[in-house]
Amino acid sequence: MGLPALALLLVAGLLPTQASPPARSFQVDYEEDCFRKDGAPFRYISGSIHYARVPRPAWRDRLLKMYMSGLSAVQVYVPWNYHEPLPGLYDFAGDRDVEAFLDLTAELGLLVILRPGPYICAEWEMGGLPAWLLWKSDIVLRSSDPAYLAAVDSWLHVLLPKIKPRLYQHGGNIISVQVENEYGSYYACDYGYLRHLLGSFRALLGSEVLLFTTDGTRAEELCCGTLQGLYATVDFGPGSNVTEAFGAQRRVEPKGPLVNSEYYTGWLDYWGEAHASTSSARVARGLEEMLQLGASVNMQYMFHGGTNFAYWSGADFKDQYKPVTTSYDYDAPLSEAGDPTEKLFAIRTVISKFQPLPVGPMPPATPKYAYGWVALRKYADLLDVLDVLCPSGPTQSQFPLTFEAIKQAHGFVLYRTQLPRDVLDPATLRAPPHSICDRGYVMLQKEYQGTLERDGQAALHVTGSSGDMLDVLLENMGRISFGANISDFKGLLGNLSLDSSPLRNWLIYPLAVDTAVQQGWPHTALPLSSSGRRAGPAFYTGTFETPGIAWDTFVKFPGWSKGQLWINGFNLGRYWPHRGPQQTLFVPGSVLHVGRPNNITVLELEGAPSTPLLLFLDRPLFNRTLSRST
Repeated sequence: MGLPALALLLVAGLLPTQASPPARSFQVDYEEDCFRKDGAPFRYISGSIHYARVPRPAWRDRLLKMYMSGLSAVQVYVPWNYHEPLPGLYDFAGDRDVEAFLDLTAELGLLVILRPGPYICAEWEMGGLPAWLLWKSDIVLRSSDPAYLAAVDSWLHVLLPKIKPRLYQHGGNIISVQVENEYGSYYACDYGYLRHLLGSFRALLGSEVLLFTTDGTRAEELCCGTLQGLYATVDFGPGSNVTEAFGAQRRVEPKGPLVNSEYYTGWLDYWGEAHASTSSARVARGLEEMLQLGASVNMQYMFHGGTNFAYWSGADFKDQYKPVTTSYDYDAPLSEAGDPTEKLFAIRTVISKFQPLPVGPMPPATPKYAYGWVALRKYADLLDVLDVLCPSGPTQSQFPLTFEAIKQAHGFVLYRTQLPRDVLDPATLRAPPHSICDRGYVMLQKEYQGTLERDGQAALHVTGSSGDMLDVLLENMGRISFGANISDFKGLLGNLSLDSSPLRNWLIYPLAVDTAVQQGWPHTALPLSSSGRRAGPAFYTGTFETPGIAWDTFVKFPGWSKGQLWINGFNLGRYWPHRGPQQTLFVPGSVLHVGRPNNITVLELEGAPSTPLLLFLDRPLFNRTLSRST
């Protein structure tokens, strides 16, 4: 049979043809007030997990537990600053391999609600925005500022092409994508900015993907945070009136599915405040009430929180600067270490009333091990190893420069000058208001004098001789991640004065502590003869071996003040037992070695105990009491 005749028979329907699979789709049905997935009514029950707060070897464990909890989807943020540490320098390897994380969610049968920002909040350093944006000191973040939009566009042109093949319409599992994040809570209220983002997302992701916004339920939040062409959802917690909260959504979205994009299962911890907790019964009750209304719900903040490793914890500003703890446990259904809690099983019971649970048992808690006491020894005072920590040498300036001015994103910067005169009677070393960002450790002739603190102590009394060396080590405790203050410059923002006379002629050392530690320092370095001083910034080292296993553990700091911990070059974050509530740091087993020593490096900032010991436990401590576990 010739080709023309075959074509005529096919057109006439006289020959059998292979049925083409139905097109995949995820859409809003405004007539029936629901989502439609492949044409069928659909609602999701979702939970949030931040891959940047979970070591890659633990991703599968956490996602499998979320799946076995009865969730049909996970909600995922993409922190811009985690992937673009410097302009045009991108990192998607290892723990930052977002594509591998998304592919794993698909393998485990979970849909994804993606929140790529560019701003994400998430109590993450600067809300996910890169600190290098502040190199232009007058930039207006989250606005139509051309400098900001140019950086955003450049980032989206790198990120979104990685996302497009994973959209549900293209055979992937991403059913919807959020544009910006709670923009109605930001002062700018710049509709031009939202329209620009909408155009960029459409151009890079196509016309079919469902784009949405999330905002609080107040009228002014929904006014500034929503835009035609973006489906408007709301967020609220278990203490809210569900009918009133969804009524707020209905005022801006009269038709379509009810959606709570952030249902708060717990709350975050700030240094110096009590460990937050939310009743399991209260969380379960609110969830059931929403599901009875047919709503789609995402449990954010959090289903699994994880850990603010290294310097990634953000901060809030509520009348004062409030830095977030290293632990991001959040009193979530899955604990910081990924363990199922009573709250998880209460939520799972509610979900079982509305849809079948996956067959099989919940995976158990990960094994923990108490490795016990480990002795450390002092390696060196920080001031004695500046050649290692700042090999390029200092910058000279008449007056102090910020972290951003010297292009230092995180960690520590040392400011050094000299006393301009003899000070026989105690003189007042004072910082202008709001100029210590965030803590300044003061040394005179290498002797620790005390600490200056943002929204806290701003003056010390000192004595000394003309020419004596004055050092101030500035610590960035995390940039503000929510509200109007996210342009949160770090370092000495104003000049210190001595009895009202400004100090001049500064040497400014940006410290690359992590670079040195990751290269094996100080364990591979020659021993130093350190001073017997226990006060002030200093490095301590030690080693321990595991008994043939590398299980998760928690390290306690008896008698230590405040500092940073590395094990085998991995930055486990800040400890601050004097301030609390967090008393231990989570150590993932994947960080540890088996069959060879594990190298511990501690940077203690204020004062170590006379016998420097660490204690490895099999459970965490908050508020000096054992945290919940099952």
